[in-house]
Amino acid sequence: MKILFFSTLILALAIVVPVPTMAGVDVNVSIALPPPIVFAAPPELIVLPETYVYVAPDVNTDIFFYNGWWWRPWEGRWYRSRDYKSGWAYYQRVPSFYAGIPSGWRNDYRDHRWGGHEWNYQRIPQQQVQRNWKGWQKSKYWEKQQSWGVKGLKPQARSHQPAQAVHSKTQAKPQLREAAKPQSRPQSKEVQPEHSQQQHRVTPQESKPREGKPERGDEEKEERK
Repeated sequence: MKILFFSTLILALAIVVPVPTMAGVDVNVSIALPPPIVFAAPPELIVLPETYVYVAPDVNTDIFFYNGWWWRPWEGRWYRSRDYKSGWAYYQRVPSFYAGIPSGWRNDYRDHRWGGHEWNYQRIPQQQVQRNWKGWQKSKYWEKQQSWGVKGLKPQARSHQPAQAVHSKTQAKPQLREAAKPQSRPQSKEVQPEHSQQQHRVTPQESKPREGKPERGDEEKEERK
């Protein structure tokens, strides 16, 4: 009877509980990789003004180069690779540089306009960008020598804020020193020569300190404070 009971119990468990659950569940979420981009030739890039982000304008799919990586969005996700032809891997969030990319940059490219100014962009081979991007970014190459290729482009206002703050602090120091000078002059006048104190006899009434005026010892204490 016991053997029959345990056999029936094991059979019932096998029917009710699936086999994968009994053995342990191992779920692997696979994310599809984007299809490779077919390039007829190595792409030429342009730098988007004020960003140091390089784009391939002749490719229909958005593909960017920034900080040593190639980036591309696909079906709501982002992928990056060290090679523009292959090796794409899923990136778990939107890259930080993308917030500064105008959505209509392709129209700006076709119109040769950026922020209402004439934009004479320079087409750069991707090999040259990959070799020099770090040095260009460190030396501020595009804004110093090329002015991003945009005529009449003014520097961003936020770059001048630290200089103004430092200038205002340096102007405040002389004002504090000038305000402190009048306080030291009355104290030097209160000290009388010794011969005048000997000629004038001090009466008991005059020896008392006047009300509201601190004695000399109290003034020294206040100065030390």
